[in-house]
Amino acid sequence: MAKILMVVDELAEDLELYYPYYRLMEEGHEVVMASSVKEKEYKGKYGVPYISALSYEEVVLDDYSGLLIPGGWAPDKIRRYEIVLDMVRYFNDKKKPIGQICHAGWVSISAGIIKGRKVTSTPGIKDDMINAGGIWENVPVVCDQNLVSSRWPKDLPQYMQEYIAVLNDFLAQDAIN
Repeated sequence: MAKILMVVDELAEDLELYYPYYRLMEEGHEVVMASSVKEKEYKGKYGVPYISALSYEEVVLDDYSGLLIPGGWAPDKIRRYEIVLDMVRYFNDKKKPIGQICHAGWVSISAGIIKGRKVTSTPGIKDDMINAGGIWENVPVVCDQNLVSSRWPKDLPQYMQEYIAVLNDFLAQDAIN
């Protein structure tokens, strides 16, 4: 079993938050939501509530095997926290899986990890991804090393299959080392 960190804020896309959350739980993993405020209740774009378990400051990065960034409008808020950008860089440097969907690419852009990498996102931020140096593709899911990106809710099944495969590969390698 692995622990996966999910960074959240107000107005995440409800399906892009809960579908990965429950899929990973079905696989036997623990998903921990963190935000700027511990135990704060947020609402998704369509009104579905979720509660952060931890504040960003309380997160012990070494405890987590992967990172998930849901889409919606939350990424525009999340990327304003330097501590979150440091988290993204940490996961990237350690080659731990990073999952991003829809507008979540904004967070990775702000963290500076997109340049030279194959990515996808909602077409609405295609130019942002390209201007950050990403090699953007209009496909359901793109995996470039540890970075797994997807476009929107209808791509969630492929996105989570790929994320889980990358996570399992990481966990197998980590067990060997």
